[in-house]
Amino acid sequence: MRIMQNSGEPIYQQIADQFKTDILAGKYKQGEYLPSIRGLAKELKISVITTMKAYEQLEAEGLVTAAQGKGFYVNAQDSEMLREQHLRKVEDSLTEAMAAAEIAGMGDRELMEMLETLLSIRKNE
Repeated sequence: MRIMQNSGEPIYQQIADQFKTDILAGKYKQGEYLPSIRGLAKELKISVITTMKAYEQLEAEGLVTAAQGKGFYVNAQDSEMLREQHLRKVEDSLTEAMAAAEIAGMGDRELMEMLETLLSIRKNE
């Protein structure tokens, strides 16, 4: 797990976002426990409170559940909800790419050609 100390994003949010990405990508399966709060805090050299806040955010989003004395485990994921979350992520990434393209002076056609090229490369791998 990578934490950017000088990022504008709070550390707990970075942790929650990375776990969320991993859960949605299937790196953590249903019923699997996340690392212990104390263990993760020690590994990342951050406060236990910061780690707890990240886990509580994941719990509020319905991705994990707290088990007293055991930690937090991954909930079953609704496939339709997973698809929606992935679609939202794609939409955010494309919006960010469009903004970068505009700054770079790229037109819509040039941006579409770049996307088509990248898709073609991926299909041929």
